[in-house]
Amino acid sequence: MIDKKELLKIVKAALKEDIGKGDITTKFTVPSETNALGVVVAKEEGVLAGIQVAKEVFKVVDKKTKITVHKKDGAKFISGDIIADIQGKADSLLSAERVALNFLQRISGIATYTARYVEKIKGTKAKILDTRKTTPNLRMLEKYAVHIGGGYNHRMGLYDQVLIKDNHINLGDGISNVLNRIKDADTNKIFIEIEVKNLSQLGEALKFNLNRIMLDNMSTENIKEAVKIVGGRCELEVSGNVNLQNIREIAETGVDYISVGSLTHSYKSIDLSMGIRRVG
Repeated sequence: MIDKKELLKIVKAALKEDIGKGDITTKFTVPSETNALGVVVAKEEGVLAGIQVAKEVFKVVDKKTKITVHKKDGAKFISGDIIADIQGKADSLLSAERVALNFLQRISGIATYTARYVEKIKGTKAKILDTRKTTPNLRMLEKYAVHIGGGYNHRMGLYDQVLIKDNHINLGDGISNVLNRIKDADTNKIFIEIEVKNLSQLGEALKFNLNRIMLDNMSTENIKEAVKIVGGRCELEVSGNVNLQNIREIAETGVDYISVGSLTHSYKSIDLSMGIRRVG
């Protein structure tokens, strides 16, 4: 799911931002021949994601660095658990440490947060979706984290799915006019979804052949009514003002998907640390 070429570009850009022309602190304080062992330790519980990214950081800095992974992506951990051991030149470990941890902490934070939502709707038919509310240039990694946490990926970008939202409807002179423009599209080849804000708009949208309808900021009662009206003719997705307190109630209405923007814009990074000591 992580494209290796894209990952390499991301990692190199992050290292260039941090190291620049060189790690001058390490250069002046640590003898170049020093060997070291770094141990990545969890300071709180969570779900791991991004170990491959962290490994890539260390390997780009120094391909001779040896990484031993103790927890794989998707694994749960608690405070005190060892995530990985990294052995190599001390200056390489020190130069890669912060970038590697930045990726690992954030990607694991998204996976952990997603897993909390997934646990809340356990036993219902609903699935958790992410959105395009991601960090620029890091969408691939953040959507990977959602997947590891048990969620599902919505469209990756504007290029792989039709999603007609309120601005499209306003600029295109209403739902019927907009949908008439794409009524001949093959829904087996092009996934088509439209956002509606009330039951009247829902009825208008149902006159067309659609893959999915998004119920935006509707009350739970209206969502229940929408499920009855649609009767399985297309998929239903709920979006807007979704949180850990109300998601169970939403899931129990019988909708197929619930999209949660906060998965990738309001998560908390997981606290991980890396202690480094001299060896040899």
